[in-house]
Amino acid sequence: MSGEVRQMRLVVEVEDFDAAVAFFRDTLGLDEEAAFSGDGDERVMILQAGRATLELANPAHHRYVDAVEVGRPVAPRFRIALEVGDVTAKTAEAVEAGAEVVAPPTVTPWQSVNARLEAPGDLHITLFQEPG
Repeated sequence: MSGEVRQMRLVVEVEDFDAAVAFFRDTLGLDEEAAFSGDGDERVMILQAGRATLELANPAHHRYVDAVEVGRPVAPRFRIALEVGDVTAKTAEAVEAGAEVVAPPTVTPWQSVNARLEAPGDLHITLFQEPG
């Protein structure tokens, strides 16, 4: 069965499409792969986010990551985690672009540095920087 899935897309409905595009494409630097529009105001943009993984977590682990990154349960059922080169600088850029800090960059038990943000589009995101 290996090799069956060639791509994963996380499809998110956002109320303020322009703000979400500006944040994820222009601020965080996700590359635009394609954009389409249709009747009325129907629009979609596909952004490349490097390598995609699907991380499945049981409720106990979900609570644990909230505790490590934020200190309390805050995340909805899903959040987007994006690896960046400099989590402190990218967090500052994200805030300037309209994100709200839920928890500042914090060293985790697994030695990455993670920041939790509420991003435009009502999305919880983790920006993380791997050690080294």
